[in-house]
Amino acid sequence: MEKRLIFVHALSPLHAGTGQGVGVIDLPIAKEKATGLPYLPGSSLKGTLRDEFNGDLQRDKIFGPEKDNASDYAGAIQFTDQTLLLLPVRSLAGTFAWVTSPYILRRLKRDATDAGANDLPADIPKPSSESRCEVHSEDNGVAVTKLIVSGVDKVCLEDLDLTPTESTLVKDWADWLKGRVFPAGNPWQEMLGERLCVVHDDVLSFILNTATEITARVKIQDDAKTVERGGLWYEEALPAESVLFGLALSFPNPKTQMTDTQIFDAIKPKLENALQFGGKATVGRGICRVSISNSAAPNGG
Repeated sequence: MEKRLIFVHALSPLHAGTGQGVGVIDLPIAKEKATGLPYLPGSSLKGTLRDEFNGDLQRDKIFGPEKDNASDYAGAIQFTDQTLLLLPVRSLAGTFAWVTSPYILRRLKRDATDAGANDLPADIPKPSSESRCEVHSEDNGVAVTKLIVSGVDKVCLEDLDLTPTESTLVKDWADWLKGRVFPAGNPWQEMLGERLCVVHDDVLSFILNTATEITARVKIQDDAKTVERGGLWYEEALPAESVLFGLALSFPNPKTQMTDTQIFDAIKPKLENALQFGGKATVGRGICRVSISNSAAPNGG
């Protein structure tokens, strides 16, 4: 068995729903019960990738046979749920910040270690209080972060005014993440360092309740061109530019006759183009780019 990290970058709002909600939001997104962190179910990832292999002879070897023959043998790859890593949040300076927290980075470090990464940053940046955040440190005396509001020395996220601390640990994490989340040479690698912001875990819990995208949808009567009775509802989605992470696990077996390397090599070409995950595909939701990291992927740049 081999484990590899997966990163999912949302290019459009991502709606991985749970069906009808009981609160104000009619169609909420899936969130972990204990932590409240949004996630993309592993089944969604597997189903979309399986469709990408339509007509490919390796399809059944990698993902298992069709339902009628499902008991013949198991698929050769499994996907964990993809958990939120970076949440884009409106910022007074820099347009938006990629926000994360110490708890999320600990989970990432745990999964990355399981996947064989041996070049992880030594520690996790930890804001000292709820009123503070940590951002990228200066590089040769030049400020890197774009999030600090000039003249007031604050990072303003939504309605929160946080006092920033420039941290070398945030720099280390930005350097480690950028080549894994974004393709080599991509200008978004530089943007990650400029906009990465680590907030207190309690602050993230608050942001998760205010920074997801809520959209009102209506169904119009064809003849009257007015809203149909009961045709107004509210949908929740992770905003575009969200980044999620999880693991892919390969399980070679004698019937598939594929090694760990062959399994991942077969999947990687299917990730060269954007894929669609979750619901509301016909209104442009869920367009994502996926990357599978090797255990010691280069940072690129």
